[in-house]
Amino acid sequence: MTAFDIALYRPHIGQAEIDAVTQVLRSGWLSSGPVTEDFEAGFAAALGVGSAVAVSSGTAALHLAFLSLDLGPGDEVVLPSLNFVSAAATVALSGATPVFADIKGAHDLSIDPEDAARRITPRTRAIVAMHYGGHPADLTALARLARTHGLALIEDCAHAPVTDSPHGMLGTVGDIGCFSFFATKNLAMGEGGMVVARDPAVADRIRRLRSHALTVSAQQRHRGGSSLYDVDTLGLNYRPTEIGCALGRVQLEALPAGQVRRQEAVMMYREQLAPLPGITVPYADRPVEESAHHLFAVVLPAGTDRDALQDKLRAARIQSGVHYPPTHLFSAYQRRSRGGPCRLPVTEDVMARQLSLPLHPGIGKDEVRQVVEAVSDAWPETA
Repeated sequence: MTAFDIALYRPHIGQAEIDAVTQVLRSGWLSSGPVTEDFEAGFAAALGVGSAVAVSSGTAALHLAFLSLDLGPGDEVVLPSLNFVSAAATVALSGATPVFADIKGAHDLSIDPEDAARRITPRTRAIVAMHYGGHPADLTALARLARTHGLALIEDCAHAPVTDSPHGMLGTVGDIGCFSFFATKNLAMGEGGMVVARDPAVADRIRRLRSHALTVSAQQRHRGGSSLYDVDTLGLNYRPTEIGCALGRVQLEALPAGQVRRQEAVMMYREQLAPLPGITVPYADRPVEESAHHLFAVVLPAGTDRDALQDKLRAARIQSGVHYPPTHLFSAYQRRSRGGPCRLPVTEDVMARQLSLPLHPGIGKDEVRQVVEAVSDAWPETA
């Protein structure tokens, strides 16, 4: 599936996943049902919360979170530009305006609480904390900021499933936690996501909104409940499939072991890249256990020709990536920004120099060594 010998990400699909999917196909129940409910219960238990709502994608999780806030025209949400575009898109699709904030710097690619505070107005309804690469954002400062201004704190945990941190389990510190189970994520279902909420009433509302806001679900009707239902608000079809949730159950059980292998690879990267002059490894001062390590990002020295470095890696059949092109620079969001196109100098500087190197549970020591050697060989010509 890839032209690279060492891919940025390689999914692990074993016999357990194949057996789980086969069981669902034989059951005859393909949409959300008992397997989905079991996956939700297991994920909630892993986070230490009362319930979790499985959805069709991480984008759906974010959209449902914003819909549950009853956002509308004139409302604003402060969020980092350094994220996949879905976060800003779901804010806009909910009727509100995304207001982009800067990051802390090359050492910490998470939203800067001080810059977020400067962007709060009477129209602000929520702040988004995105745990970049699986590393916790400054939830202590962001939670304090949200409380001070009476705002909702939404945790974008797309990179950080079942990740404990000094702040607490990620996704459970803010008001709503949103997870992604896309094909390249630590817990991979192909497509899928999960939402957890501090307020059980909010979780119940999100559960209804994911299925057209029907007052009686398909599972309840199948189990002998009323075939009649009411719809008292607008909803969407954001349900997951039993096939995806069967994958999710198996992947959830495998997550701790995969996490250990990610940590081992990150420790090797940190040690072996340290001698390169001018390179910055974000979050390298944090204990390796405090992150999901979804990505291994580096920030190259000023003046580095990143394209040339990627070409060298490509020639060595090593894949690399950029995570992410800043959302505020996309033409659609320059048109939507409050007061016209915004400038985020730290984000723009750092992301012109960011590079993601291969990281996944199956990456071996020899492969990490090959990546580092390829980067080192190209260093004098690109830095």
